[in-house]
Amino acid sequence: MSGQALAQVEGVREDAGGFDLLAPDGTNYRVDVTDGVFDPHNPLLAHYVGRRRVVAFVGPTVDRLYGARLRAYLDARLEPGSWSVHTISSGERNKTLASAEQVCAIAKATGLDRHGVMLAVGGGIVADIVGFAASMYARGIRYIKVNTTLVGQVDVGVGVKTGVNALHTKNMFGAYHSAHASLNDPALLGTLPPREIRCGLAEIVKMAVILDSDLFQTLERHPDAFLRSADGEVETYIVRTSMRLMMEELCPNLREHELARLVDFGHTFSPVIETAGGHRLEHGEAVAVDMALSAHIARLLGLTDAGTCERIVTLLHRIGLPVFDPATCTPELMTQALQASWQRRGRKLHLVVPTGIGKADFVEKLEDVPADVLRAALDALAPVGGTP
Repeated sequence: MSGQALAQVEGVREDAGGFDLLAPDGTNYRVDVTDGVFDPHNPLLAHYVGRRRVVAFVGPTVDRLYGARLRAYLDARLEPGSWSVHTISSGERNKTLASAEQVCAIAKATGLDRHGVMLAVGGGIVADIVGFAASMYARGIRYIKVNTTLVGQVDVGVGVKTGVNALHTKNMFGAYHSAHASLNDPALLGTLPPREIRCGLAEIVKMAVILDSDLFQTLERHPDAFLRSADGEVETYIVRTSMRLMMEELCPNLREHELARLVDFGHTFSPVIETAGGHRLEHGEAVAVDMALSAHIARLLGLTDAGTCERIVTLLHRIGLPVFDPATCTPELMTQALQASWQRRGRKLHLVVPTGIGKADFVEKLEDVPADVLRAALDALAPVGGTP
């Protein structure tokens, strides 16, 4: 079913080829799932580009793995002279305003006009940088995402947020700027290193804990998902379920007018864990530590039972994710994290905590997480250990 046919129906609709979203504010977009996205016989990417000029951006690793195929595709499907491909630095340290400005400078140097398209091929960081650049360039132009990582396919690739780190704060500068197209090819996950797979699984565990006990049980049965195959039946179920859950949860509150969001589970302590640790931990690893800490806080506050807490922490461990980081998981830094979240979220804490598997709620006040509870939660995790 096409996006046009669903134009009057709010919500998320799934079909064999992907997902359509129509938000209450009128924002609509589609996330496609396709095979062989860079196969010259696949018309999908070229269809979204149309006859527009394209400036494509890739990180070094993606350029090494897929750069030749991307260039061959553009050469086969687009008009000569209408496209170019450029490599930009990836990694959290390079997710900066300077990187977004560099993207804009390259676009300007190639003559990209307001009808043109920026194309981001890579993981969440490249998508965030290019998406933010597109939101600023000539007051906003189209951009397309080809998501090459698991995090990109289930998280960054299905939302409308873009942004860069600044002022010692994650995603301090950003914009809500929906992509002209977002394309997921499961086969691209086959070249990911195990660490990147685990980081993507952290975001999937997040969705399972807050919304879907069946998905959680599937992860318990298959903690090695995507490490064996990128496009098996189990993997297909996991990734499509995660995409649908994320889009359904985002849809009514796409631009975050309501700051209490269940999808912020794992995203209260993790910004400080990442930043204070000099980005030694990847984003998904910091989210895993945050989820484990939040689960123990929920247990100590009597909001969930010990069994639920144990299942969450055990699953993270079985996947191979850290649940504690000695350098950053200190009472002082985690208190700072709570205070920063309280300030960022309109002076309410909105700490997401599990109340069961597939269920979650909010702790709203700073004083509802007293110092002794925070310290006890950290103490409970410390013996479990950090990065496996």
